[in-house]
Amino acid sequence: MELNILTLCYLIASVTFIVGLKMLSNPASARKGNLVAAVGMAIAIFATIFLYEEEGKKLGNYLWIFGGLLIGTIVGTLAAKKVKMTAMPEMVSLFNGMGGACAMLISLIEFNHLAHQIQETGNEDGHTGKVIIIVLGLIIGSVSFAGSMIAWGKLNGKVKDFSFTGQNILNLVLLAVTLGLGAYLVYNPAQSFLLYIILSMSLLYGVLFVFPIGGADMPVVISLLNSFTGVAAACGGFLYDNKVMLTGGILVGAAGTLLTILMCKAMNRSLKNVLIGSFGGNKTVAASGSKDQGAYKEISLADSAMIMSYANKVIIVPGYGLAVAQAQHICHELEKILEEKGVEVTYAIHPVAGRMPGHMNVLLAEADVSYDKLKEMEQANDEFKTTDVVLILGANDVVNPAAKNDPASPIYGMPILEVELAKNVIVNKRSMKPGYAGIENDLFFQPKTSMLFGDAKKVLQDLVAEIKNV
Repeated sequence: MELNILTLCYLIASVTFIVGLKMLSNPASARKGNLVAAVGMAIAIFATIFLYEEEGKKLGNYLWIFGGLLIGTIVGTLAAKKVKMTAMPEMVSLFNGMGGACAMLISLIEFNHLAHQIQETGNEDGHTGKVIIIVLGLIIGSVSFAGSMIAWGKLNGKVKDFSFTGQNILNLVLLAVTLGLGAYLVYNPAQSFLLYIILSMSLLYGVLFVFPIGGADMPVVISLLNSFTGVAAACGGFLYDNKVMLTGGILVGAAGTLLTILMCKAMNRSLKNVLIGSFGGNKTVAASGSKDQGAYKEISLADSAMIMSYANKVIIVPGYGLAVAQAQHICHELEKILEEKGVEVTYAIHPVAGRMPGHMNVLLAEADVSYDKLKEMEQANDEFKTTDVVLILGANDVVNPAAKNDPASPIYGMPILEVELAKNVIVNKRSMKPGYAGIENDLFFQPKTSMLFGDAKKVLQDLVAEIKNV
């Protein structure tokens, strides 16, 4: 009877994962979707702890299990509450890496169990499928863990982009040798020392795989590593014949893969191009932005307030600079004040704005900006022609016309927000320093563009005060 109850719990949890993931596709239902999936996960965890049996024995070791749950819950809760929106992408990378590490450790532990079993029975037959899953879980989990840690370091500025001549070839050779050793271990599982060689090479590959990737490619890499962790977790589900673990892993892996494909499409780049020829690399950056751009013009707060107050339509383009300044709340206040004056205000969201998928959506949701006001790139581009003022807050590469006009630019071909079609463009930045991709922005030097320098939060506060007096 208990087994049937456990199966029912797993079924309920699997359904909540699917429903929760579906709800995450809509900003209005995303929070509820997250809670629905979390409830399902809680059901799966406690059902496993209290109902799972193997050969008539329950799990036991409750002190260790609940001790780990308590520590993880406290650490996770404190980290989530204290994290700033600017640090959210690196937290996602860190937590994703922990998932990869779990899959890696599961493979190590289960192979040791299997090795003892083979040693006791002297029979290596009948274990091929299990060894294949263990090796795949080890390789994928290790790559996800190591890659996510490097991504975490790069996002918080502790790790710099690093590449050298022949690195891509070395990576391919390293991956081929790792897979080859894995295949041999499947053929001859008695050679257990190979497992640790495979582990070391997988970790090294994960590091070298992410090291040269930077710039605007980082959101794609985070999404790809997330899919790796999902696949690795699915391997654990196969190992334990755990349906809910398998379902969760497949959902994460599939969702991460689809998101990676969609983001590559939004950047008009192939995944191969992202992984091998990232436009965040040092060689590309050095070659970019060398032409003479001419002069840019500045605009005062008073003039900015005047233009926006008497506009019919204003579109705000949020970027990483808005997150750095923690200016999303004052930005929402600016929106409300302009609407009181009869101005139509919306937001244009680029798919890869920020440092992770959906970064700007999460940022604005925190400030209670209405979901209806968030326009996706295609919809926003149709509206720029009828827009009086575009206010760009810390965005850079996603509004750079070089992506359309300069074949020599490393971001050439990437779809952008075509803000230059509007009547007036006001760009708020701290300085003229290039964006995350490390290239100059042609937009800043166009006749319709005016620069409004300063910290986004301070500038918006002053702008709100000026508009109130108009």
